[in-house]
Amino acid sequence: MELIAGCYEQVLFGFVVRPKSKASGDHEQKWTPVADFTHHAHTASLSAVAVNSRFVVTGSKDETIHIYDMKKKIDHGSLVHHNGTITCLKFHGNRHLISGAEDGLICVWDAKKWECLKSIKAHRGHVTFLSVHPSGKLALSVGTDKTLRTWNLVEGRSAFIKNIKQNAHIVEWSPRGEKYVVVILNKIDVYQLDTASESVLAVAGDEEVVRFFDTDSLMSLCEFKAHENRVKDMFSFEIPEHHVLATASSDGFIKMWKLKQDKKVPPSLLCEVNTDARLTCLGVWLERMIDAKESCPPVAEPSPVSKEEQSKSNIQESGNTVLEEERQSKPNTKKCGVTGVSNKTTKGSSQVSTKKRKMLEMLEKKRKKKKIGVML
Repeated sequence: MELIAGCYEQVLFGFVVRPKSKASGDHEQKWTPVADFTHHAHTASLSAVAVNSRFVVTGSKDETIHIYDMKKKIDHGSLVHHNGTITCLKFHGNRHLISGAEDGLICVWDAKKWECLKSIKAHRGHVTFLSVHPSGKLALSVGTDKTLRTWNLVEGRSAFIKNIKQNAHIVEWSPRGEKYVVVILNKIDVYQLDTASESVLAVAGDEEVVRFFDTDSLMSLCEFKAHENRVKDMFSFEIPEHHVLATASSDGFIKMWKLKQDKKVPPSLLCEVNTDARLTCLGVWLERMIDAKESCPPVAEPSPVSKEEQSKSNIQESGNTVLEEERQSKPNTKKCGVTGVSNKTTKGSSQVSTKKRKMLEMLEKKRKKKKIGVML
């Protein structure tokens, strides 16, 4: 297992993490991070990172995507198609990479031949964030044109456009594709299908605290201090006997947290490493990652997203956000469902229920600053 992080200083870090033997009297096993590589391929700060079983790809303000071979530990080349900062990168399994950028384009790449299969003019402005449904058939994107768009990835065309009042910063599917979140400043909207199971949302942002919410009741489950500065990115994954949340912060630290079965109990720290850099993005490379179809639990087929059909809940929070985990999900070795966003009709789609809108206001000052979020 390897923690991967990019930073403002144009460097990509890799740290191998291994469990160490329990010392006498230790109640929980600790892990040890060891520096594996640093890669300096970009000429500007890194803005996005994505990982599959073989490669790490990074996006940058230099408008390029660089590919790093994790097996051979060598640079595998670069992809040049966008004319603007790369804002988001998502793998779906080991076959496809999807990129978004400030030029308004979403590109679908063959992750074997590294050819651009489709280039879509997605937004009138920047593509801010995108997420691929676990089925791989659809994606959701948000941009600076104040729209939430659904894309049919099979046919490479727009499936639905929803106008929103403000520019959203994040859109993300849950691991099973039963829920998704849209983040706008200090507000998180949670949408769910009829078949949605109980799930937990991890929220972080312009402070050092991470909070867990129940997405059904919208009640806060717990909070804990994760860093000394704002949390820039989070990544959730499962390995044998551990459900882990990794966090990266502007304080330069990457940390791994062991999530408890009872999410009302704060997680315990497994390990931490100081990069002495201003971190911007985070990924986790698991050598035995397998294709999404094999590693993910059964996913819910998405249904059309419309204002009248969506079951929507709302959380107001200051900072960054991350949808953490499906409580009923089976163990997997991949960040399932985090790669993409989409909500359109597909074969065997479920209908979305109509429920009243809920709102939870945190009893703290609300700073309207940009959030960071990830569905885990």
